[in-house]
Amino acid sequence: MPFPTLQPPKRLLFAPGPTMVDPRVYEALAKHVVGCMDPFFFEAMDQIRVMLREVFGTRNEMTIAVSGTGSAGMETAIANFVEPGSKFAVFANGFFADRLAEMGRRQGASVARLEKRWGEVFAREEAQEFVRRERPDVVAFVHAETSTGALQDPGVITAAARESGALVIADAVTSLGALPVPMDKVEIDIAYSSSQKGLSCPPGLAPLSVSARAMERLKGRKSPVNEWYLDLKLLSEYFDGRKYHHTASASLFYALHEGLRVIEEEGLENRFKRHLRSHEALVRGVEALGLKMHVAEGGRIPNVNVVRVPENVDDMQVRKHLREKHGIDILGGLGVLTGKVFRIGLMGPLASEECVKMFLDAFGRALKASVK
Repeated sequence: MPFPTLQPPKRLLFAPGPTMVDPRVYEALAKHVVGCMDPFFFEAMDQIRVMLREVFGTRNEMTIAVSGTGSAGMETAIANFVEPGSKFAVFANGFFADRLAEMGRRQGASVARLEKRWGEVFAREEAQEFVRRERPDVVAFVHAETSTGALQDPGVITAAARESGALVIADAVTSLGALPVPMDKVEIDIAYSSSQKGLSCPPGLAPLSVSARAMERLKGRKSPVNEWYLDLKLLSEYFDGRKYHHTASASLFYALHEGLRVIEEEGLENRFKRHLRSHEALVRGVEALGLKMHVAEGGRIPNVNVVRVPENVDDMQVRKHLREKHGIDILGGLGVLTGKVFRIGLMGPLASEECVKMFLDAFGRALKASVK
C-alpha cells in the first residue's frame, strides 16, 4: 500500500536549532534545480560568498559554504588545521567545546583543555596563562555555546593566541547572523557556522571563512588532510577553479542566498538590535515567572536563552505540553545540564516582541501544568 503524501506539523521553532525558516527562503527552495557545474550555480555561489563575508565581518577570499551541517564545518576546520602530533588547545566550557576536543583527538593531536563550569566564560588572564603554558599550534573556542547560553568575548582568546603565533578556530554556529562575528577585527583565523540558526535557513550548509594566514599555513602542511570530502585544497579548486568536487545541492544554496538577502535588506545592525531586544524581553518575562537564567547577566547569548528548570517542575512535561497544546518546540539540556535547563531560541522571524509575548504566555501555562 503506498504511503500518503507527507503533511508535516506546523511548529513554532523556539528551539536553539533548527529555527524558523524565513517565508522567502521557502519560496527559494522551490526554484528550478540546476547542475552543480552550471554557470548559473557558480554565479549564485559567488554572490553567496560576498554576502557571507559581510556577516562574518571579514574580507577573507576563502569564504564558502561547505555541504553539510554545522558539525561538517567544525570537522573541516579541525581536519585541515589540526595535524597529527600538533598541540591543540581547547577552551572547554560546554558540549560543543567538548566536540572540538574530540575531533582534535581523532586527528592525532595532543589536546590540552582549559576547563570551565558550563555557563561560565574565560577571562583574559586565564586565556593568556593557558596559552603561554601550552604553546599550542592551534587554539579553538565556541563563540556562542548553544548548550549553556554563554557568550565568549573572542578578543580574549585571539589576543592570547597571537602571543604564541597559534591559529584560532572559532565556532560561530549559533552566533552568525544573529549577533556580530568580528572575524577580521579580532583576528580569528578560521570560523565556521551553520545555515539553520541565525541565518534562518534549513540545515544542510556550513558557512566557513579562512584567513590568508591560515591558508598559507595549510599550504605548508606536512601530512595530507585525512578527510577527502572536507579537504580545503580540493574545495578551493571547486569554488575558485570550477573543478568538479561533489554534487552540491542547488536548492540549499538558493535558500542560503535568499536568507542572506533578507539579512542584507534588514541591515546587520538592525538585525542584531532586534535579537537583543527580544532577548531582553524574554529575560524579563522569564524572571517574572519566578525562573532564573543559567548564565549571569552580561555573558548571555541573545538568541539562545538558557533557563534553569525549577525543582518542582518536570522539564519533559513542559516541553511536551508546549508542543502538543501550542505547537511550540523548545529543547532541554545537553550533557551535564540534561534535565536542568530549558534552551529557548529566539532567531530570525521569531525574534519579535509579539512572538516573545506569545511564547511567554504558553510557557507560563506549560509550567503550571507540569508541576510534580
